[in-house]
Amino acid sequence: MNTQKVWFVTGASKGLGLTLVKELLVEGYYVAATSRNREALLEAVGARENFLAIEMDITDNADVAKAIQTTIEAFGKIDIVVNNAGYSQTGTLEELTDKEARKNFDVNVFGSLNVIRNVTPHLRKQRSGHIFNIASIGGLAGNFPAFGIYCSTKFAVAGFTEALVEEMKPFGVHTTVVYPGYFRTSFLSKGSVQTPENPIDAYVSAREVEAAHLNQIDGNQPNDPQKAADLLIKLSKMENPPVHFLMGEDAFDILQHKIKTLTEEAEKWKEYTVSTAF
Repeated sequence: MNTQKVWFVTGASKGLGLTLVKELLVEGYYVAATSRNREALLEAVGARENFLAIEMDITDNADVAKAIQTTIEAFGKIDIVVNNAGYSQTGTLEELTDKEARKNFDVNVFGSLNVIRNVTPHLRKQRSGHIFNIASIGGLAGNFPAFGIYCSTKFAVAGFTEALVEEMKPFGVHTTVVYPGYFRTSFLSKGSVQTPENPIDAYVSAREVEAAHLNQIDGNQPNDPQKAADLLIKLSKMENPPVHFLMGEDAFDILQHKIKTLTEEAEKWKEYTVSTAF
């Protein structure tokens, strides 16, 4: 049995996932990484003895199960899982079709659930491991015009992670939901962000927010993906890692604003809130 930690990272051909995979390999970990395009992954990382590139459709439960089994056959186990695969779908709730909205949920939410469903039996059996579910600052606050569907997928990730923490705790398996702020990756590039097929001219603010993300914020994000990778590795070594982990000063600021807003709203309407008791 291999004594070095084995990582299973989804969405690894670009962005934070790719940065993490490269750093893990430098540090000598065994890494199984997945992407929709195995050749792109191999081209980005290169062939190494401790690296397993897997082409996987995260929305296909059978394909995910096969990828996890392939990893265990190659490396003997899986210790750390990073549910990183996902993409941003912009568009107002009226604009987006049912197909567009469901596709974002299929990848960002149900894709992660496919991984969890198939990897937890192994982690339970070995009574150890760590699952990182990558959410977003959009999983803390959804008040961004044109990002309602994307943010709702990340709220879902945060929600099921809280349950997963309690479910896996008796088996010695740690679970962390990560809320990254804006990191300087290709996540906001025009080839990565999906815009609405049928935009509606009346939604001026939504178009302005989309344009700001694609034209001003992209390439000028305040956070370094290399430091994010280093932090994830550091968290994986902790005896008692956090359940909720904010990554980036901007993520911290957004949380503080959300807490302030909720507290003020709760206090304002407290008389009504508590009036429902018998």
